[in-house]
Amino acid sequence: MSSVVALDRLLDARCIWRGQAVASPKATQPTGHAMLDALLPAGGWPDSALSEILFAAPGIGELRLLWPTLARLTRAGERVVLVAPPHRPCPQAWLAAGVDLRHLVIVQAKDRDVLWSAEQCLRSGSCAAVLCWPRRADDRALRRLQIAAETGQTLAFAYRPLREAENPSPAALRLTLEAQPVQLRVIKCRGGLAPARSLPASAWQ
Repeated sequence: MSSVVALDRLLDARCIWRGQAVASPKATQPTGHAMLDALLPAGGWPDSALSEILFAAPGIGELRLLWPTLARLTRAGERVVLVAPPHRPCPQAWLAAGVDLRHLVIVQAKDRDVLWSAEQCLRSGSCAAVLCWPRRADDRALRRLQIAAETGQTLAFAYRPLREAENPSPAALRLTLEAQPVQLRVIKCRGGLAPARSLPASAWQ
């Protein structure tokens, strides 16, 4: 017959090893949305890493999600780059969001040049954040963006269609913006399990 041994006795006798809990480092890049920060393990955007925003349709708040961060960075004199945005940014809306347009750069690119341009901006180390809208991006391309963000110590954001949520990704953070009703879900996050609950649009709009 097998015998039952108390776990604490095994620990005291050093028969098994107990790992030490390591607290997740607090984010130095808050999202600017209190409810979203509370949902993320580190309390904000993963620093020097790629975050994916997978959205159902344009105009459901995908830009508003980042405006507080971009406003904070540009007001501090940091450069923010938009690579291949699908529509010309409306200056009045960005100004109203607090973004300093003097530190906002737009790069026009097509097809594969979108990923190449974003990667070069990330690697340069001269940008605080790089946003890109690639039409196609496989696992290898996304991994290059992730490595480039780490190399240049830059925030990287890739806007992609919601259907891409079904495919794996090396991104440190993956968010989905769903429609009807508009809500945000965290489907992958570095430093912890993706939370089960979603956030309503009012949390960031």
